[in-house]
Parts: sequence; C-alpha cells; structure tokens
Amino acid sequence: MSAPILIKNATLVNEGRKWNADVYIRNGRIEQIAGQINPEGSFTEIDATGKWLLPGIIDDQVHFREPGLTHKATIGSEAMAAVAGGVTSFMEMPNTNPPATTQELLEQKYDRAAATSVANYSFFMGVANDNVEEVLKTNAKKKDVCGIKIFMGSSTGNMLVDNYVTLNKIFSETEMLIATHCEDERVIKANKELYPDADNASFHPLIRNEEACFESSFSAVQLAKQHDTRLHILHISTERELQLFTNMLPLKDKRITCEVCVHHLHFTADDYAELGNLIKCNPAIKAPHHKEALWKALLDDRLDIIATDHAPHTWEEKLKPFAEAPSGLPLVQHSLQMMLHYVQEGRISIEKVVEKMCHAPAECFNLEERGYIREGYWADLVLVAPQEIYTVDKSNILYKCGWSPLEGKQLPGSISHTLVNGTVVFENGRVNEAHRGMRLQFKA
Repeated sequence: MSAPILIKNATLVNEGRKWNADVYIRNGRIEQIAGQINPEGSFTEIDATGKWLLPGIIDDQVHFREPGLTHKATIGSEAMAAVAGGVTSFMEMPNTNPPATTQELLEQKYDRAAATSVANYSFFMGVANDNVEEVLKTNAKKKDVCGIKIFMGSSTGNMLVDNYVTLNKIFSETEMLIATHCEDERVIKANKELYPDADNASFHPLIRNEEACFESSFSAVQLAKQHDTRLHILHISTERELQLFTNMLPLKDKRITCEVCVHHLHFTADDYAELGNLIKCNPAIKAPHHKEALWKALLDDRLDIIATDHAPHTWEEKLKPFAEAPSGLPLVQHSLQMMLHYVQEGRISIEKVVEKMCHAPAECFNLEERGYIREGYWADLVLVAPQEIYTVDKSNILYKCGWSPLEGKQLPGSISHTLVNGTVVFENGRVNEAHRGMRLQFKA
C-alpha cells in the first residue's frame, strides 16, 4: 500500500449530498471523513480546494479486447484510459478470441488483469448454445465473478445464444446475475432484406431497430420473471423497452435492472451524417425521440445505471464500407466528462450522476466496500475541477486505437487525480503505470 494521503478542502459528492470536508486515507481505505483532519506522522497532502471529490466510477460494461484482439486494445491500455477518466473499476465482457466460455479461459483473463491493470477488475462468464454446464459452475464463484453474459442477438464468434432450451436452463438454474445484450436476430435478418442497398451508417438503426430490441428484451424479462432470475439488461436504446422496467421499487429490491450508455444519451441518428461508422454500434444509436425518452427514464429511475459499452476498433477498421465496418466505439476515458456536460447544461445534477455511475453499479452487483465515500471503504476516488475545460485531442487520448468520436470537443471538468485502493494512479495527465488494481469482490 502507498503512504497515507490527506485530501484537504474537497467538496464531496456522495449519497445525494454535497459538502466540504477532508478525507484521510491509510492502508488503501478511507479512514476518516471530517471537516478538518490533522493526522500525525508522514502523509501526502492533496489540496482539493475548488474541486469535487467523487467515488470512483464503476463501469459495468466494457470490451478490452484481450485475448486475441489486442491490435484494437489490451486490458492494460484500456485500464489506463479508464483511470484517466475517473473509472476505478470495470467489468469486462467475454466476446474476446477465444471467448471466455470456460472456467479456465475466464481465469486466464483475471490473471492477465492482475498482471497489467491499473484499475480494479471483474470479468463476465460467457454463454454459448453449447456450454451450459460450464456456465453453471460459476455458481460456486458468486463472490469472485460479476455475473454471466448472454448475447441474445448478433455478437462476436459463436456467442449468439438463440436456443430456448439453453436459455431456459441458464435462467432457471443460475444463482448469478445474468447480463444480457438484447437484440432479436430474426428481426435483424428480416430488416437486412428490406435494405439490400444499405451503404452508410444511417441505415444501422433501421436494420437494428426498436422492434429488434424490444422483442429480445421482452423475452429476457419474461424468462427472468418465470424463474425469478436476477436479470440486468445492458445498453437500453429505445423508448418502447422502457415499459419493461419500474421505478416503484428501490434499486436494492429490484430483481430486474437495466442500464443506459453514454452514447445513447449523447448522440442521435442525426449524427450519422457527420460521424458515420465512428458511432456505429450495437444496439444502434437511434432517432432523437429515443434519446429524450432515455433521459426521462434515467431521471425517474426506470434506468438504473450509466455505463459505456466501451468497444474500441482501429481507425482503419472503422473506415471500411458500412457493411464491413465493426460496431462499437471507445468511450471509457470520457464518460464522466460527457455527463458533466449535461450537469453544466442543468439536465442532471452531479449528485444524480454519482448515483448512476458509482452507487448504483455497486448496489446492482452487490460490490464489497466500493462505490461510496464512506469510512472503512476502499479509497477509489476521483477529483474533478468542474470549472476547467478539457478538450478531447489525439495528444491526450489513451485508448490503444488512438481515436475518439469526441475529438475536438470541449468538455467541462478536468480530472486532476484518480485514486485506486488508496493509491494515486492518475495525476494531472500522467498514469502511474506501476500500480495494479484488485479483483473485485461481491457479496454472496
């Protein structure tokens, strides 16, 4: 562990409140929160005057591409981009090459993260049509694995799960959280036939349309209700899907939860004219009325979490013709600042951003001692200068792919420090590459 740290004169944003305090960190944890702290002995002091101190962002959906796709990204490279954006913990998806569809392959990813990740980490177990028994072994790892991931729609490799017997067995016998990518493959294939001449990204939301999303999400919800399964539906992108979710229960009591991603809150189909394949992703960014509906549902708590679905590809891959260009965009370094843009606009409060990006992921996944600024919790923290302007530029992009759809944009809120387990891993533009995060632990 690093030497003790005293953060002085910070404006804490935590659990719906904003107030001024000092925070003393020792042995990786928050030891004391008080108006004035004057500890004995040696320590490092960080002056946080005029800055917000937030819990570290927890991103429950990223694709860091290792193993097998490391020309796009690695666990190490994207974890550095994450901490530069205030993301202290991530949960990574199984559609790598080979996909994480056996316990051995899953543990190999954990081993790689232990050796290379500056951020805390967890990895989803992947489901295929033919690995049910292997998936169910994850029941014995409830404290060590964030959940299992089912692609109920197109995906990389053989990870499309469209066999009802497989789905029914997983939903009925798993003791884990199931996270789903919901798009109906039959609807998508039928839509492709309607647009045989589709030659640019504006066709993407017509092919992967509202119906494709709703049909798949509806099926997942029905299965979860039938078996009382703990279900978390990823990256909701349509107005129609929102009827499947409730705000009548507190998050801790929900068995079915969902998330929205920053790009679905930020972009609309109108942006394809300028950005084209750079914002081609699955599920697709759709017409403006969907964005407005997502914002409403986020603010009234039908949508539980804000995440990224960070999914980098090389610039050369994205410049291919529409049909060949892969889906996904890199976002993990800038998700907090994207939301600070809307704080500045008055669309959402900073307290609500912290709730949806820090507290809610911790509650949703039953994380141990993270997601809050609390005495005794791990010191995963981010310091933001809210009045400073940050310009996204190739010189400060840390993604291995080297580009962002936000290039040239000015975002409010410069991130000065990110702490992971009580160690400063990012400070004024520089990453402490020697630090290693921890494997996330979950309440069984």
